[in-house]
Amino acid sequence: MKIMFICTGNICRSAMAKALFQKMVEENNKNIEVYSSGISAYTGDEPTYNAIEAMKEYGIDLSNHRATYIEDSDIKDMDLILCATLSHKRAVLQLYPSLEGKVFTMKEYVKLDREGQDMDIKDPWGYNLETYKASAKEIYNCLQELIKKV
Repeated sequence: MKIMFICTGNICRSAMAKALFQKMVEENNKNIEVYSSGISAYTGDEPTYNAIEAMKEYGIDLSNHRATYIEDSDIKDMDLILCATLSHKRAVLQLYPSLEGKVFTMKEYVKLDREGQDMDIKDPWGYNLETYKASAKEIYNCLQELIKKV
């Protein structure tokens, strides 16, 4: 199985999701390939300092991550594409309509989209470390459900 996480720049949310889920995949001996990209990413960009710092709490070194622009990725080969927000989901489906049925928000796919609840993982870019840690926790909660489901 191949899973891709999507956000805007692939230097915060989807980068953290990929790293966190990769660790969970390894810990649970799952046969899953994990990827990430961004709908407005610059391929080769480094993760933000605060993303790197937030991941240290999970025992993850994010410093070697490099961003991938969605059109430079292998998105068409994915079995499942999980987006940080509804707007990312819409953008992916606009670019790749043939992926309908494989594209969800993270919260939507793991059924954390309770009535009246925000479907998006908030963008921490430009905010302080506490905001990044809150975003990482939201992602982690989704991924804990995802690892049970796949």
